[in-house]
Amino acid sequence: MARSRSAVNGRSGSTTATPLGAAQPIATESVLDGRWLLLGKDMRLTAYTRTRGGLLRWTEARPGGPEWQGPEFIPTPGVDDISVAQGANKYVHFFGRRAGGMGRGQALEIVHAIQYQTGRPLTEWTSVGNPYKQPEKAALVGAPVGAVSTSGTVHVFVRNAGGGVTMRCEGERGGWLPWRDIRGNKAKDGLAAVVLGSGRIELLVPGDGPAMHWCQTQGDGDMERRPNIHIAPAPNSAIAVETGPDRVTFYWTDLVTGSVHAHRPGSWVIPMGASPAAGRHAALRALIDGYDCTVLAHCGVDGEVMLAGCVTENEQAGVWWSPTGERSAHQPALARDARGLLVLAVIGSKGELRIARQQRGQGLALEAARTV
Repeated sequence: MARSRSAVNGRSGSTTATPLGAAQPIATESVLDGRWLLLGKDMRLTAYTRTRGGLLRWTEARPGGPEWQGPEFIPTPGVDDISVAQGANKYVHFFGRRAGGMGRGQALEIVHAIQYQTGRPLTEWTSVGNPYKQPEKAALVGAPVGAVSTSGTVHVFVRNAGGGVTMRCEGERGGWLPWRDIRGNKAKDGLAAVVLGSGRIELLVPGDGPAMHWCQTQGDGDMERRPNIHIAPAPNSAIAVETGPDRVTFYWTDLVTGSVHAHRPGSWVIPMGASPAAGRHAALRALIDGYDCTVLAHCGVDGEVMLAGCVTENEQAGVWWSPTGERSAHQPALARDARGLLVLAVIGSKGELRIARQQRGQGLALEAARTV
């Protein structure tokens, strides 16, 4: 099995998932930041959520379902603010913050773990470090957001103590390169990163004022600052989707109006209506009636899970939000299964995972959700 650069360079041990027993936590307390429903190399979907002391993991029993295995409990001792990212090789990367573990006087470290294959254990959580040696500054570093380039190079971005953005990435021969301050000011948590088909990474960072924008000019190149984008995403609401060849669209909840907006750098901001609750949007591209469409989902302010679709890059033609019949206190997730059908994952009122699949036939219609 091919191994990432991190695995080759001293990563040992693993975090074993165990079936839940009566004495173990079984209910989701929060969802992970990022797309928490992912398709593995073996074409099985896996859902990851957060519970007391660790992660919960559900895995399709076979590609396309409908049966699932789990939940399994994966301990994450001392790790919080966990986000998830997936590379082109389908390895699933987890990033988090861990307090008091560096042994060099630092109060907080960024940590990283990998799941190489569907249903297999995670590697041990290893330290990515902290941009600061002073504990008081180290403690101010924000929640990490990761991105894995098409070459498999892992990048991690954090809001730094000065209100800018700092990043770290793996080197060509393994190990982590030094932390790099890519500047910015008055940044807020909720960084949105996307890896494009060309291998480039783009990054949007909400701020106290216009949003900040960075991108690579080529895969695994330097992150270069671009002009600010005069939008005001609510913290932790923005998501980035590749909607055309080497072209990204950002979706977010507007801080002032509370409604959904879309923007492609160099074009106009497009209002899309709705009234989302706090949290990330879920978005992906899918074929609907033979058309390339972008599908979005979020929880409304009343907890109703809302779904909408539009022809990709044609948001200005109008977007109609439809209730799914599901309610949740957590943001939903979207993925495509082994058959290419859309799958919606939501967390029910008791912390259980519920799955709704796209019906075969015309339109964006989902089957009734079932608890797994």
